[in-house]
This record gives sequence, C-alpha cells and structure tokens, in this order.
Amino acid sequence: MRGLVGAGAWTAFAVACGTVFGLGLVAIGYGAVRRAAREEAAGSWRALRGRLPADWTRRRVVIAVMAGAVVGVLTTWPVAAVLTTVAVLTLPGLLGPDRQAARRTERMEALATWTEMLRDTLSAAAGLEQAVLATADIAPAALEPEMRELAAAVRSGHPLPTALRTLAERLDDPLADVVVTALVMAAEEQASHLAPLLTELADSTREQVAMRQRIDAGRASVRTGVRVTVIVTLGMVVGLVVFNRPYLDPFDTLTGQAVLAVVGALFAASFTYLTAIGRIEEPVRLIRTAAHRATTATERGGVR
Repeated sequence: MRGLVGAGAWTAFAVACGTVFGLGLVAIGYGAVRRAAREEAAGSWRALRGRLPADWTRRRVVIAVMAGAVVGVLTTWPVAAVLTTVAVLTLPGLLGPDRQAARRTERMEALATWTEMLRDTLSAAAGLEQAVLATADIAPAALEPEMRELAAAVRSGHPLPTALRTLAERLDDPLADVVVTALVMAAEEQASHLAPLLTELADSTREQVAMRQRIDAGRASVRTGVRVTVIVTLGMVVGLVVFNRPYLDPFDTLTGQAVLAVVGALFAASFTYLTAIGRIEEPVRLIRTAAHRATTATERGGVR
C-alpha cells in the first residue's frame, strides 16, 4: 500500500514539474512576443508622432479634447465636440502668425550674411579653417548657437569637414547643405577660387529670402481673409446658441448632425487647401542627416 502511494506521489510530482516547466516555456514565449509587439507599437507611435505637426504638443491636445468635451456636453451634439477638438488643434497654426516660416527666413538671411563674411575673410589671404573660426565668433544672432558649436568642435581638434557636416545636420536646411558642401569640398580637396563660389551662393540665398518674403506677404493677406471668415462664423454660431437657441433645434436630430458634419468637412477641406497652396516645396537635401540615415536603416531592417 505504501509502495502504491509512493509511486503515485512521485508520478504526481513529475506531472506537476512537467506542467510548470511547460507553462514557463509558454510564459517566456508569450513575453517575447508581447515585447516585440510593444516595440513595434512604440515604433509605429513614434513614426505617427513624427508625421504630426510640431505645434501639436501634449498640452494642446489635452486642451482640445477638454474643449470638445465641454462643447459636446453643452450642445449635446457629438459632431460639434469633434469639430471643436479639430478646430482647437488646427486653427491656431493656420490663423496665427507663421513663426516657423519667419524663423526660417531669418536663418536663411543669416546664412547669406555668414557666407559673405566667410568670403571676405578668405579674400584677406586667411586659410579656410582660420576664416571659419574668425567668422564663427561674430556670426549673426540667428546662427549663433550653431556657429559656437562649430568653432568649439574645430578648436577641440575635430577635422574641419566633420565639423562642417555636423553644422549642416544642426542647421537642417537644404540651402545650408549647399554652402557646407562647397566648404567641405574646399577643405578636403584644397579647391581654389572658393571666394567667387561663396559670392554666388550668398546671392542665391538672398534671392531665396526675397522670394520667401514675397510669398509670406501674399500668405498674410490670405490668413487675414480666413481669420475674418472664421471669426464671423464663430460669432454667428455663438450668438444663435445664446440668443436664439430654438433656431438650432433641427441639429438635435440625426439628420441635423449629418448636415453639421458635412459643413464641418467642407470647412476642413477649404482650410486644408489654403494650407496646401501656401506650402513651399523644399529642395532635396545634399547632406543626409543622422535621423534620415537611421530611418533608412530601420526601413531596410524591416524589409529584411
């Protein structure tokens, strides 16, 4: 009897150990799959965030969602809640001053000025590295941080071509790539007649600045017209809600919500078109940044 009990106990113990071992393998496999899924989801989320506008901060998203919720509660219109959320996210960037374009134009003008300073310093029979160090200390304010880092890199012993490529990555501008490429070629191949080339590059950059200023002036008038349209429309809606709410009762129905969604979609399409016609297509960059190289490597790894 004891032998039978002992044999049964050992069998049960062996079965339990095998079960635990099997469950452990399943847990390890499940954890590995979940980790890969989480990493893939995180990569997809980072890619999605990279496609969103830079001014869509977390704070703005929270404010937009809260504003949409408040409007939805006050009006009991779900479409109005969605439209309010989208409006809070998009309208400030469309109707407000285009600070990003203004900063880009200022940096382009500063780049042209620095190119001319570099040309004049080279004309005084100074070497390219000495000219870069001399002009980096008195560069325009819009490029001061990047020029300070360039001078520090050269003084710390980094090769000039490497420091210039780092400068191009920091500036992240196609026109800056053209200037930096000319300087890198001159530093690596000891090219002559660099001063006339820098003159042409500075003139070309100033032409680009003038073109952007004309475009910005035209876009300012469009923004003013859109601003007036939005203000009048919102004022009319608020006035009807406050002073003549029964006039909006048809929107309480499903058909009314569908009509409101169509109207909102038309407004969104119009604003999208206005944004598209005012966008300037940037030329292809000559110097690939580290972020672009990492993206390319990731895509190649994903293909494999």
